[in-house]
Amino acid sequence: MGMDKAFEEYVVARSAALLRTAYLLTGNRADAEDLLQTALAKTYLAWDRIRDRDALDGYVRRTLVNTQTSFWRRKRPESLYDAPPERPSRDAHADADLHDALWTALGRLGRRQRAIVVLRYYEDLSEAETASLLGISVGTVKSTTSRALVVLRQDTSLRDDPRTTLPTGVTA
Repeated sequence: MGMDKAFEEYVVARSAALLRTAYLLTGNRADAEDLLQTALAKTYLAWDRIRDRDALDGYVRRTLVNTQTSFWRRKRPESLYDAPPERPSRDAHADADLHDALWTALGRLGRRQRAIVVLRYYEDLSEAETASLLGISVGTVKSTTSRALVVLRQDTSLRDDPRTTLPTGVTA
């Protein structure tokens, strides 16, 4: 099978899942689409050098994280808030409100914390897989996860909602 055909089949098969990951990293559909397109373009350029085709998702995820980090560095410095945004009202759109509150809370995490939380709890990667993907130690994954979960647990927009059950038992 030719390179173009193999790459095309991979993109068709995995784009939806990779777009979800990109969305979790950016919090915005348009930015997620741009991020995924850039990551796939980089993957295409490296296609001949990627020997382990079973590791393609990991390669693209790492490219997503690295590219998002580069975008983030170029776009804006980290924003600090004096106070968290007002809690959305609870009505017929409660799930949407919770979704927004979660994205807002994730957006307040540092880029490394957000990437690790997304990879660990949304992508369901192990600590070792996350560490390998990000090129950091397992201990760094554990300590960063622990600190990120403390921040999320203290977030008042999430704390009062019984549907937000954050993982427990994470130790540094």
